[in-house]
This record gives sequence, structure tokens and C-alpha cells, in this order.
Amino acid sequence: MGIFQVTCHKPDNADRDRRMQGVGGPGGGGWYRSIDAIISLIRGGDQFWTVDQKGNSVWIIISKRNGREYIKTQSDDIEPNNLLALPVCP
Repeated sequence: MGIFQVTCHKPDNADRDRRMQGVGGPGGGGWYRSIDAIISLIRGGDQFWTVDQKGNSVWIIISKRNGREYIKTQSDDIEPNNLLALPVCP
């Protein structure tokens, strides 16, 4: 189990329900994981965090909408989505 910072996202232009393919961060020289992998890692005990648009550190959590799981920050309501506001991963 570990704690990892998320600093970027990769948009998913093909799936209207899932607006991100994955997220990444700086640890270990840079990493990237799909949304499904992040959900599995969170369920396994890993924790992920990012910095929201107000400069606050916020945890990333699993949520569900229309029967489909996705990730968001604890401080997200419906809009804006803090993860979508991050830069696009290389």
C-alpha cells in the first residue's frame, strides 16, 4: 500500500461516459495507470491525492454514476471536475 500524487490525466475522447482514460504522477520517475487500474489499487488500499483548483490537497475516491465506477476528488461536487482540470499526461 502506498500514497501517490496524481498530477495529470489522459482524456478519453471515445467514451462519452468516461471522460478520462487514466491518470499519472511524478513518483518513481513518472507513472500512468488506467482508470480501472486506479480503482483496483484504491480498493486494494493504495491512496491517491492531487491538488484542487483552490490549491488544497484532496484525496481521490471511487464514485458511481449510472452503474459505472469512476474516480473523482473528495471535494468535487458535479462540476468542475478537479481531475479533468489537471494537465494532460504526456
